[in-house]
Amino acid sequence: MKQQKDNWVKILFSFAAPCKGKMALSVFCAILSVAGGFIPFWAVYEILLAFINQNVTLNGILIWCLVGAAGYLLRVACHGISTILAHISAYTILEGIRLKIADRLMKAPLGEVMGRRIGYLKNIIMDKVEDLEPPLAHMIPELTSNLLLPVAIFIWMLVIDWRMGLAVLIAPVLAMIPMFFLMRNYNSQYAAYMEANNHVNSIIIEYVEGIEVVKAFNQSTSSYEKFVNAVQSFKEFTLAWFKSTWKSMNLMMAIMPTTLLGVLPVGLLLVQNGSISPAELAMGIILSLSIVGPLMKATTFINEAKSMEYAVEAANELLNLPVLPDSGKIVSIPHNDIALKHVTFSYDGSEQNEVLHDVNLELPEGSFTALVGPSGGGKSTIARLIARFWDVTGGNITIGGKNIKELSIRQLSELVSFVTQDNFLFNCSLKENIRLGNPNATDEEVYAAAKAACCDEFIVRLDKGYDTPAGDAGKRLSGGEKQRIAIARAILKNAPIVILDEATAFTDPQNEDKIQKSIMALSKGKTLLVIAHRLSTIQNADQIVVLKKGRIVDCGKQKELLKRCPLYADMWKAHIGAKNWSVSEKKEVAAHV
Repeated sequence: MKQQKDNWVKILFSFAAPCKGKMALSVFCAILSVAGGFIPFWAVYEILLAFINQNVTLNGILIWCLVGAAGYLLRVACHGISTILAHISAYTILEGIRLKIADRLMKAPLGEVMGRRIGYLKNIIMDKVEDLEPPLAHMIPELTSNLLLPVAIFIWMLVIDWRMGLAVLIAPVLAMIPMFFLMRNYNSQYAAYMEANNHVNSIIIEYVEGIEVVKAFNQSTSSYEKFVNAVQSFKEFTLAWFKSTWKSMNLMMAIMPTTLLGVLPVGLLLVQNGSISPAELAMGIILSLSIVGPLMKATTFINEAKSMEYAVEAANELLNLPVLPDSGKIVSIPHNDIALKHVTFSYDGSEQNEVLHDVNLELPEGSFTALVGPSGGGKSTIARLIARFWDVTGGNITIGGKNIKELSIRQLSELVSFVTQDNFLFNCSLKENIRLGNPNATDEEVYAAAKAACCDEFIVRLDKGYDTPAGDAGKRLSGGEKQRIAIARAILKNAPIVILDEATAFTDPQNEDKIQKSIMALSKGKTLLVIAHRLSTIQNADQIVVLKKGRIVDCGKQKELLKRCPLYADMWKAHIGAKNWSVSEKKEVAAHV
């Protein structure tokens, strides 16, 4: 990370590489614009010289006026072309960066993505990437010209007289003194500012996402202490930082425009002793005043450099997320048996933080395997390792006798359908949400998959039927309805291996039979792996694997486990007790109606 910080400008230029032709032309036009800006000064000097030498003619004045006007037009035209090219390049580059980040997130291990807060990722992809627009569209072309112009003016002043050249530097050098004190603690202050900014952003997002809970427990905005404290502390921090810098900043901004205070007395002394002519003094005064604007703009870019640095590093961090190695090969798979051989896994790669320990498990083709056990035992981790959301730390996983690392990620994705506990639906029609399982499916195939998953009965009751939008993240549907949509999606995909990770978590007793039917339709002829706390949904599994603390405790059919596995027997008793309690509660309610 230190290396990235040291080379953020290099990284910025690497972002600009796809449009390097346009950017180079933009810089060239900016330089021409600077050159054009000198022509009016030259024209004014020649006119002054003509008056001083008393050889003024109307034609001569008109010619130099036209030369000055042409130079001004050249400056404006080249600046316009430079700006247009820079902005076209900048927004093309921002588009490319966002697409590359999205692609990188798809290729990165799931843990690398899920380990970052949604607000943090959104802040980088939208806000931080957008912060790259000023350096790309303005800094590269404009800073080039704003630095070249003062250098050229300084050289011109040296040509007039070396003492005039030094005199024009008096104000900028003096302005650097308060700027030095301003920048002395700038890095640490800005780092603290970014930390405070990220904190308040995350709290705001948390507040908005949890507004339902805040309302449910009668917590008003003012009484939601965490939110209020975060906003107030951010305000106090930014105000304190501003108060600590405004004196130095204002002093610097007051000194910078005073170039004339150095040039005028030095110039008058030089005219008095005959070192320069009055015309050259006039030119020196004009040039000293014209240096102020570019220097002020360059100073603004310098002040914004730290913000640009953070934006560059944030975007670069996501662009350099580790990726799962992809063989890119299509491997012949003779069958769909799944085998885990001596599998160990740790999210951070360390032995002391292992969540799976020497797991050996076989899932025969066409079989129904269930993973059960206490929370945190490693059930979901096994499922996600088979789908290769992560790579195993030790051992290997095979499908059809082939190590899944040998398969291309695309081929493995086509082999495995994965239905999770928290089924995400996109804010498009229910039909298109189901069609995600197979983008080439016809409407009839979508309807057939929906009927097989028992979705059709609730979809047809909606106002727009299959064209009904799912809402943001599927919020218009209940948990059970979202699960059935996700199962319909998997049915449409028709992959030979199906993994259901707590897919019945939100099922109530009335809908349990429907979920069971949809799972049966999904798993027909497939290799099925189910993770479930609701043990009644997996009691007919070909094998039930009991996991505890990352180890397999026992494996067998329901009857076998009830006899020999105390952990499973206790879980079954707890499940049956909860189920009987639920039924008795419903009967009691019905009796009072």
